[in-house]
Amino acid sequence: MRTLRKTLVTLAICLAAMDASAQAQPVVQFIATGGTIAMKIDPVTKGVVPAISGDDLMQTVPDAGKYATVEVNNFSNMSANYVEAKWWTRLTKAVDDALARPEVAGVVIAHGTDTMEETAYWLDLTVKSDKPVILIGAQRNASSPDFDGPRNLLNAIRIATTEQARGKGVMLAMNNQINAARSVTKTHTGDVETFKSGDFGFLGEVWEDKVIFTNAPLRRQHIDIGTAEMPRVEILAMFGGADGSLLRYAVDQGAKGIVVQAVGMGNMNVSMFEAVKYALSKNVPVVVATRVPNGRTMPVYGFVGGGKTSYEAGAVMAGDLSPQKARLLLMLLLQSGVSAQAELQAAFDR
Repeated sequence: MRTLRKTLVTLAICLAAMDASAQAQPVVQFIATGGTIAMKIDPVTKGVVPAISGDDLMQTVPDAGKYATVEVNNFSNMSANYVEAKWWTRLTKAVDDALARPEVAGVVIAHGTDTMEETAYWLDLTVKSDKPVILIGAQRNASSPDFDGPRNLLNAIRIATTEQARGKGVMLAMNNQINAARSVTKTHTGDVETFKSGDFGFLGEVWEDKVIFTNAPLRRQHIDIGTAEMPRVEILAMFGGADGSLLRYAVDQGAKGIVVQAVGMGNMNVSMFEAVKYALSKNVPVVVATRVPNGRTMPVYGFVGGGKTSYEAGAVMAGDLSPQKARLLLMLLLQSGVSAQAELQAAFDR
């Protein structure tokens, strides 16, 4: 009897310890928004289509429970179809709401890889908390025998519960590599090692035994989302033979801001330069980015259409931001009431 009583006491202590451990485990909210990671091959059409939920995805990572209690938020499916200012604003609120809870260590977001870098940068600009937010996706759909989604999802959960991940802003984690939202871009249509940060390099890596950070993003800023509609901002490309007519059309159709995807350090031909001046004459701010993957735009070249002449005409240099990310920053700045060249340039230089 005494032995039985001792065994029961021991069992009760073990159960209490297990319960305490479960309560102490960090919470990670997993927000599923669709993308290839949530797709399979349709047996009829043979095309890759949306097919699985966030709950289904969690079933592919049974080891997640070792690191966190994971909550699933089936936010949307097929994110590439929904990505726009209203959708981004809703996503920011969902992330802010989750991170405001003290028990939540971080947020993981599954997203389509085509526009993931834009969503990552938007969230980096708008989310208030310093807790980690990690975006992941997949290059291979869930019907593939070498589906890369589960590894990316488990890695992201591990990152979200790593103390060193705090204060590093929004990150994108795929193929065991961690990138900062501001610098990351998709570099290959099909390879699993598609996301890279060019000259800036990775923030860290995920190994079997630990998450290792070797860098930290230094260029970050926060912009509060107001209640007004986001202004319409268009991207227009400079290319051989561009005549600027589409840029003028965008202004005439009500665009509140323009990003020019220029060449080199921010150069364009005379026709595009005249269109830029037309936009500026209508009080439509113009930001000059570049189509070159690395480097930055600068007011260097003084020929008509060179970066220096555009800057002197009133345009803003995007620096090292890609055209698609420059658009997001310009949109948020305009919505917050910043429109003068000096103020815009100061924000792009931060």
